[in-house]
Amino acid sequence: MKRQNQPAASVLRKLPSVDTLLKEPQLESYIARIGRNAVVNSVREAVEEVRKLLGAEPPPEMDEKAIYQKVIDAAGGQLEAIIKPYYRKAINATGIILHTGLGRAVLATQALKQIQEELSGYSLLQLDAETGERSRRDERIEWLLQQLTAAEAATVVNNNAAATAIVLNTAAKGREVIVSRGQLVEIGGSFRLPEVMAFSGAKLVEVGTTNKTHPHDYVNAITENTAAIMRVHPSNYRVVGFSSEVPLEELVQIAHSRGLVVIDDVGSGALMDFSRFGFEPEPTLLESISKGADIVTSSADKLIGSSQGGIILGKANLVNAIRKNQFFRIVRVGKLTLAALEATLKLFLDEATALREVPTLQMLMRSLDELTSEAERLASAINKNVQNAAAGTTPGFSQTGSGSLPTQNLATMLVAIQPEKISAESLARRLRQYNPPIFTRIQNDQVLIDPRTLREGDGEVVAAALIKIISPKN
Repeated sequence: MKRQNQPAASVLRKLPSVDTLLKEPQLESYIARIGRNAVVNSVREAVEEVRKLLGAEPPPEMDEKAIYQKVIDAAGGQLEAIIKPYYRKAINATGIILHTGLGRAVLATQALKQIQEELSGYSLLQLDAETGERSRRDERIEWLLQQLTAAEAATVVNNNAAATAIVLNTAAKGREVIVSRGQLVEIGGSFRLPEVMAFSGAKLVEVGTTNKTHPHDYVNAITENTAAIMRVHPSNYRVVGFSSEVPLEELVQIAHSRGLVVIDDVGSGALMDFSRFGFEPEPTLLESISKGADIVTSSADKLIGSSQGGIILGKANLVNAIRKNQFFRIVRVGKLTLAALEATLKLFLDEATALREVPTLQMLMRSLDELTSEAERLASAINKNVQNAAAGTTPGFSQTGSGSLPTQNLATMLVAIQPEKISAESLARRLRQYNPPIFTRIQNDQVLIDPRTLREGDGEVVAAALIKIISPKN
């Protein structure tokens, strides 16, 4: 057995005991805040962390006082991390509007207000206020989606992957579903349509090629075991050039003439025609219903701008069958999601109100002139108050993110910060470690800030963070 070297053993003997550390006022104060067990565990972990550090590379000179303080600092850092909310505010300076890592859609003020004011105690969820009898928790959401899309019926589950899976399980378990090869998508988190299809119990039948699928491809694939034709909107890519796909209305004609169901996964869930604002055409829920799709699924937290959810709407007999599916309870949503979705959908009853009040739409519609003015103000503030860094503006592009409006870059004006004494990577890391965390982009050894995704007051916080990190001018 290899003996521990003498210098390391000498240093390790200076480590304080857990009991001694627990009497330290700096750590003792945490016991009243989070309980003794959490503090004891954190102190033990801190002692072990410092033990490993000293054992691996014992410093030439480190007295007992310095080691003691190192353990105290390590334990304090762990305890502060416990106290501080993990799911907390962050500043998105990346220009990605629907940033999955940063919570995707920013909720509308009305949604936050409804959650705070109506859900602070008991709340009406699944009881009829007139009869006192049990009711459906999705009734209000169904009514709103009926108004907005003209669908016969609607419900909501916890995300669009769940919506796709339960629709397939209900309408086509043990039977075939025909899908174009060009629509066999994989999106974030390794969500693959063929695997979801297999999980649902339906059998995938691929037709056509990656870039071209024709009506006869669908017709020739139909057998006595076919249950449905499915169209999947490619949320995060586009096939361009020598390509074609069968329009939805033609798929409906092919399917309905043979007694099959048409399932349309439109992905982002647009409730308005974005092409009017200069974007590429994006399928809307209303359009899909009007063209005859039997069941339509989408996200609730992309172009609708609500909390995470999966919308299912279409023919009443199919939606009711989905509600009776044994898996429906597994994927149902709770009161927080329902309240946020109700408040958000209500804004879409008047399109002008939605454009004004839904943060996702606000950010999509911000003009280049407005973004340029904001970028110039922020760059000027940085140059005025921060030394050892230079800030300027440069043209760039924002993105919708989360597979919404794919390949459609949004012109913006970026703030480019060039630190002099630290690297751009180091500055970006320190900004992420700031409170609140600030997320940026890095390009050409510069930290880039996109004002498109800065909320009110965020610019001032970013400037203050840079002053603190890089140091103020005298």
